[in-house]
Amino acid sequence: EVVVDDDCRTNVENIYAVGDVTGRSGLTPVAIAQGRAIAETLYNDNPMTVSLDNIPTAVFTQPEIGTVGLSEHEARDKFGDDNVRVFKASFRPLKATIIADRGDRVMIKMVVNIADADRVVGVHIVGDAAAETIQAVAIAVTAGLTKQQFDATMALHPSSAEELVLM
Repeated sequence: EVVVDDDCRTNVENIYAVGDVTGRSGLTPVAIAQGRAIAETLYNDNPMTVSLDNIPTAVFTQPEIGTVGLSEHEARDKFGDDNVRVFKASFRPLKATIIADRGDRVMIKMVVNIADADRVVGVHIVGDAAAETIQAVAIAVTAGLTKQQFDATMALHPSSAEELVLM
């Protein structure tokens, strides 16, 4: 493992490291973003740092799993039990009943820091299209949207993602 600071610098001048060798996130998009940030900083006089917070991840299984931000446990450790509220939805999407009368279900969990204006700090989805949905949700979590802002968003019906604004 190569030890680096927040700007991917090693302890050797002019030597940087990104990706798997740093022991941080082993995801390709993270390494690409880190490399781009180094190039912008060194060659375009545009200092950039890549945040490792709120990296969306997915497990491409059946059902799919998508996650971004803190888990419930991580949020409780970070903010305290009294400052975390969890919203859950478990349902059978309409298309599962109409198309094939399947028993497929979707589970969504939203983790909220109530001590910080009900900021959404994590979202976790298990079910069809979880990876695609979590990529879009990662924008909202990274932007620091609140539960009220999710709730103020018009639902797209019929979709699994509408549960994010109806919980």
